[in-house]
Amino acid sequence: MNNETQKIRVALIGYGYAGRVFHAPLIRSVAGLELTVVGSSRKEAVLADLPGVHVCAASEVASRADVDLVVIASPNDSHHPLAADALRAGKSVVIDKPFTVDLDEARSLVSLARQQGQLLTAFHNRRWDSEILASKAIIESSALGEISHFECHMDRFRPNVRQRWREDPGPGAGLWFDLGPHLIDLAVYLFGLPHSVNASFGVMRAGGKTDDWAHVQLNYDRLRVILHASLLASGGGPRTIIHGTTASWAKYGADTQEAQLNQGVLPGSPGFGYDPDPGVLYEGATGKRVEIPVPAADQSLFYAGVRDAILKLKPMPIPLEDALAGMAILQTSFDSGKQERALSIPLTEEERLAWSEARRLQLISR
Repeated sequence: MNNETQKIRVALIGYGYAGRVFHAPLIRSVAGLELTVVGSSRKEAVLADLPGVHVCAASEVASRADVDLVVIASPNDSHHPLAADALRAGKSVVIDKPFTVDLDEARSLVSLARQQGQLLTAFHNRRWDSEILASKAIIESSALGEISHFECHMDRFRPNVRQRWREDPGPGAGLWFDLGPHLIDLAVYLFGLPHSVNASFGVMRAGGKTDDWAHVQLNYDRLRVILHASLLASGGGPRTIIHGTTASWAKYGADTQEAQLNQGVLPGSPGFGYDPDPGVLYEGATGKRVEIPVPAADQSLFYAGVRDAILKLKPMPIPLEDALAGMAILQTSFDSGKQERALSIPLTEEERLAWSEARRLQLISR
């Protein structure tokens, strides 16, 4: 792609919840991207929402000559083979979280993308959520002093076990494979690479077959990051808490974009991404409570960044090195839970240096 006026033709593989609610509307809202192909067995559902797209089997997408970018939002264990096929066919690739189901698969895709000279990234849309934008802003403002504690929750109240692949035993199943990649990416985005992980997982619901409770601690030199997810939590507490040497900060209430997208409200519509729940600053010395409005959010900026990367205007919005680091931390968290001890992150020195260089380039491009 070397003509900035030329449309980037996008194929979406998978039209379940993620494909329907997130990827399709976000892609269609970005100028320069054109959703032309959907790989799905749900042809009637796809055409009801997206009249005019071509619907085919997922296995046929990579070979299509009329596709420049392949977006993979299919079950987790299919991510690696579908992405590998697309990269070999000369396509740019976006993979929904989790990037893969283990670190070896992630490394093989990173290597293949570099061999093929193709762009590859992970869909970490939550970086453009209101609470994360607000968290980053309050950290960078120095209002909290030196940060010692960051805690983020992604909790749900779903007490009944459902019959679906995410809750049946198998590669990539369970709550932490679903929400852990989001939480881990936020920690890496805000604070960089931890030196170790200790984690605990549980099956708390009667009849549960996969983890539905997760508590993971990322350890930095002078910082502890707590990441928590549960399917038996019904509101009430803050989603994000940050403690520093001069003040603390908390954010209640979820980002509104998922609910808006599910209702058919698109980026650019009046009120899209507006979050009515402010962040709350607690002054350390006095305990004084100060409400701070949070920024309006827009997850379509991820796809605008992908477009710009394909056009060679900017680096990918999520560096490939972040995707690899996230998988290393995810796998280590599962290993830590099994072994019941803290474990170091199994990145090579070369991978760490590549991550540092990618982070430097991202900061320059901001």
